Amino acid sequence: MLCPLAEQGRTQVVFGHGNPRADIMFIGEGPGSNEDKQGIPFVGAAGKLLTQLLETIGLEREDVYITNIVKCRPPGNRDPKPEEIETCTNRYLFSQMDLIGPKVIATLGRFASSVILEMKNVAMGGIHGRKFTKGTHLVVPIYHPAAALHSRANMKPLTEDFENLRRYVEEKAGEEQRVLAEAVQIETHHVFDEKAEQMGLF
Repeated sequence: MLCPLAEQGRTQVVFGHGNPRADIMFIGEGPGSNEDKQGIPFVGAAGKLLTQLLETIGLEREDVYITNIVKCRPPGNRDPKPEEIETCTNRYLFSQMDLIGPKVIATLGRFASSVILEMKNVAMGGIHGRKFTKGTHLVVPIYHPAAALHSRANMKPLTEDFENLRRYVEEKAGEEQRVLAEAVQIETHHVFDEKAEQMGLF
């Protein structure tokens, strides 16, 4: 099925940008006019703030992966329609999530969070910075950078959200190391047991 947005005046597809092996994947709503022109997500004012926030936790844009729920700009920057969301997520976004396999997926703002977590009437004040599970993925809803541009009062919780992202990545890395160490230990014991059994034959 052709995406309904493909025939509604988009300049180009804004697929995603960044490190294909990123620990953090950011998902926004959809491309704006600047993104539609340049073909890169989050290059406007909100994108510049996103870059600054990444720097506060020691990261650059090249260290993370950034994409959107839909890959084409909705006319007039309206919210994407349900059929547009379904087409784009099923054909592209869910595959991106699985292929990149980030330690943490950060959904930017109410819209992206509601789609990924399949929640209605989302209030960011109640869920931002918290950990959720989507299939095999760890998902953390955070405030959209645009929220801090509209109101400076949102800057503090947004900064805290980014600090949480760094902490969650470190925690996930620690968990993965423990699982790997346990697997190596089990395999080592298995090898020793086999050798001991073989020695018993002589």
